[in-house]
This record gives sequence, C-alpha cells and structure tokens, in this order.
Amino acid sequence: MILFETIRWKNFLSTGNQFTEIELDKNQTTLIIGNNGAGKSTILDALCFSLFGKSFRKINKPQLVNSTNEKDCVVEIEFKIGNTDWKVRRGIKPALFEIYRNDTKLDQSASANDQQKWFEQSVLKMNYKSFTQIVILGSSNFVPFMQLSSANRREVIEDLLDIKIFTSMNNLIKDKIRQSKEDVRLYELKKDSLTDKVKMQENFIDELENRAKKNIVDKETKIGKLLVEENNWMGSNEEKNVELIDLQKELEKYSGATEKLRTLGNLKGKISNKVSTITKEHKFFTEHTVCPTCDQDIEETFRINRITDAQTKAKELQSGYIQLEEAIKEEEERERHFSTLSKEITSLTHGISQNNIKITGCQRQIRDLESEIQRVTDQLANRTAENEKLESFKEKLNTTYEELAQRRDAINHYDFAYGLLKDGGVKSQIIKKYLPLINQQVNRYLQMMDFYINFTLDEEFNETVQSPIHEDFSYSSFSEGEKQRIDLALLFTWREVAKFKNSTSTNLLIMDEVFDSSLDGFGTEEFLKIIRYVIKDSNIFVISHKESLHDKFHETIRFEKVKNFSYKK
Repeated sequence: MILFETIRWKNFLSTGNQFTEIELDKNQTTLIIGNNGAGKSTILDALCFSLFGKSFRKINKPQLVNSTNEKDCVVEIEFKIGNTDWKVRRGIKPALFEIYRNDTKLDQSASANDQQKWFEQSVLKMNYKSFTQIVILGSSNFVPFMQLSSANRREVIEDLLDIKIFTSMNNLIKDKIRQSKEDVRLYELKKDSLTDKVKMQENFIDELENRAKKNIVDKETKIGKLLVEENNWMGSNEEKNVELIDLQKELEKYSGATEKLRTLGNLKGKISNKVSTITKEHKFFTEHTVCPTCDQDIEETFRINRITDAQTKAKELQSGYIQLEEAIKEEEERERHFSTLSKEITSLTHGISQNNIKITGCQRQIRDLESEIQRVTDQLANRTAENEKLESFKEKLNTTYEELAQRRDAINHYDFAYGLLKDGGVKSQIIKKYLPLINQQVNRYLQMMDFYINFTLDEEFNETVQSPIHEDFSYSSFSEGEKQRIDLALLFTWREVAKFKNSTSTNLLIMDEVFDSSLDGFGTEEFLKIIRYVIKDSNIFVISHKESLHDKFHETIRFEKVKNFSYKK
C-alpha cells in the first residue's frame, strides 16, 4: 500500500514563491473549499505532476509555471511504501526530477523517460491512467472508467489485479518470437550456405582425387612411352656400336695412308726437281757447243757424255716417277677410304652421343614423372587440410541444424506461452475470477446510493444494465446524476479491489466537485455516510464550492486568491 503523507508546491500555477503544504494522511475526511479560480483544485495538478510529470487538467507543462514569477516551479511529495520512505521533487525552470529513498537521492544517470518508467513500474506499480481511476474522481477533464476505450479499461483492470505483468511478459514473448523467427531465418540462410559449402568441398575433394588419379595415369603413360623411347635409343646405340667396331677395324687397314702420301708427295717433288734439272742440262748440252758465259768451245766428248748421262738419268727418273705416281694413287685411294671411314665413324659416334643425350633426357623425365607421381600419391594419401575443412563445415552444419531445431522448439514454446498470456488466456481467467466480486461491490455501492439497478461488467468490460423500470439500458443512457453514481460506485470498487490485491492500494482519495453537480439528486447524507463509514483506512479529500459542508468533515481547508496569488488559509 502507498501511504501518501505530504505534498507541497510553489510557483505552481497561481501559487507564489512560498510553499503551499497539505498533509495527506492527517484526517479521514478533508473539505477543500474556495471560490472559482482560488486554487482549490491545484492539489490535483500538483499530485499528478509530482508523480507523473503532467497535470491532471491537461495543462501544458510550460503553463504550470507561475506566470508572474516565471521560474523556480517546484512540487514535492512524500509517501511511504512498507518501511521505505520516498520523496519526489519535480520542477520547471530549472527542470528538476529527483527521487529520494530513505532521504538518499537515487542515481540520475538514466534519462528522465527511463527514470519515470522505472518509477511507475517498480515503485508506484501503476501509471497515470490507473492512478486517476483509483485516487481521483474529477469533474473537469476527467474521463470516468465507463467512458474509457476498451483497451484503456483493460489496462486499468490489469493494474488493479496486478496482472499487467502478463502483458509485459506477453510483449517480451512477442519480441522473443519475432527474434526467434529472425534467428530461424538467419540459421536457415546459414544452413543453406553451409550445405553448399559441404557439397562444394566434397566435389572439390572428389575432383582432386579424380584429377590426381588422371594425373598419375597420364604420367605413367608418359613414363611408358619414355621407356620405349629409351629402349629404342639404347637399341640404336647397340647397333651403332657394332657398326662402329667394324668401321674402326676397317679403319686400321688404312691407317698411315696420309703420312705415306705426304712422304710420297715430297719424294715426287724431289724427283720432279731432278727431272727438271736433268732436262735443262740435256737441253743445254744439246743446244750449245760453246759456253755462253765464256765463249769457249765445249769439249764434244764431254758434251755427248753429259747428254747421254742426262738421257740415262732421265729415263731412270721417269720410270721411278711413274712408279711413284702409281704408289701415290694407291695411297690416295687408301686415304679416301680412311677419310670416308673416319666420317662414318664420326657420324656414328655423334649419333651414339645424341642417343645418349636422348637416353639421359628420357631417364631424367622418367625420374621427374616418378617424383611427381609420388608427390600426387602422397597428396592423395594425406588430404588432411581439405578433409579437415570438410569436417569443419559438416560440424558447423550439424550445429546449425541443432540451433535451428532449438529455435523452432523455442518458437513453439513461445507460441504456447503467447496463447496463455494474451488477453483471452490466463488474464481472462483471472479477470473472470474477480468479475463476480467486482460486480457485487459495484451494485453494493449503487444500492448504498439508492440506485437500484443490476450493473454488470463482462470479460470485455462492457456493461449490462438490468432494472425494473429500465430495459436495454447502458451507461450512456442514464442521466448525468445517475452516471455519477455509477462512476462513484466503480471508484469505490476499484479501491476495494486494489486494497484486496494490495497492488495499487493507496490511502488517498480525492473527489472534485462531486457535491456541486448532479450528486444532489440522490442526497448528500448517503454519500457522506459512505466516505465516512464504508471507505475505511483512507484519507478522503473533497473539493467543493459549498461551504455549508464544512461541519460534515474532520478538517476544512480554504483557498483564497489575493493579488493574483493563491493562498491556503
């Protein structure tokens, strides 16, 4: 229960720079009187502004500041919940919003909106709408319960029955359902992505295997061809080596022909020189009988002997020359054979060398191919990295399937809980449980006010009215005085329910001008009996123009306006 103790205000509406203070828990009944504009209803605006940051009479916030002083507008309220003392200070020009618990100011690092939300939910346990339905019955700008929309009626009842938590829970569950559905969508995308990755990795590994195996087969085929080539070259070398041996043997037969030919050539040169000399001598002695140098006669015998000797030597040399030429021709032939054989041997040797180069090349290629085959074979045998990657993708995919299943299960659970917590679920069952009590209390208070009708609210908080003289009536069908009786009966009932549930129960009840309107129609005395003897453990304030009522209340507070400032007397 909230026990309101004191409220004070200054520079608020028509109030000046001095605090106006009212003790809220002093008397059971208090009458507040004053002329129009004197400031007697200011307590309603001060009360709502201190607790909720807005006025009761829907006055714009800047207009709450006293128009003369124009600053330092402050409202303070003190109350107790259990053993905890609370105080709220709120102001305008400068802006002020302070909450004290047991005289200690609470941390104000949060925004004003967040602070207000926390204050309503955690401390007051009610919002502005619920507060005005339980604490205040006003004539100006007040919207009675029966004139609220269906949603606002439900909000008030949920606050009273302390089941608004179900609405909060339902909103949280809706958020969780939305988040879970978003998670499912994301996990579906993740699942599809991982499924594609697994397939791609499997195809990649298969391709690696197929490509590697084909690579091995291709290289083995090349090795086979190279071995054939190597054997062919080696066979060719064997044939060439046999031929080479034969040629080398044949070459030996013609060995030295060049040297001999060179010797014979030199000899031929010498013979040629001798022949030339003898020929010249023969010609000289044949043609000359006198020495051309000394002009002496050449002895005839000597000349003939020399001619004869020259002829003999010439014949001998001519015969040797012919033999020499034959020998030279023979050696030239042998040299030609030697040269031909040498060229053939050189060609064979070059061919063998080229074949050896080709054989070495084949062997090198075979070794390289065998090394590559071994490397590829090792890769096939040790595809650790790619297999690990595949297993990682599969593991992530399995985890994603599990997460997806969990999210879907969560959605099913949330949907079930959502069904329980929505308006037609648990809340309806609780409301249905309390409706008979609510209707009983409403009709009890109506009978106390001499209004004999059967007023019933259903689960949607729509009314049904049964009366001996009225048929098919609703709240809107009644006169203003009759409506006010229903409003009062509902107000008293809400307070009873709140007290019973200990949810939004409070000591404070303020009624604005209830005696100044159509309440006269059913009698003031009956109403006074209700607020004095039936409404217990409450501090009731009645705002009225009727000064004649002062003797009916435990205390009377008068407000007057002097020089545009409102004062409490």
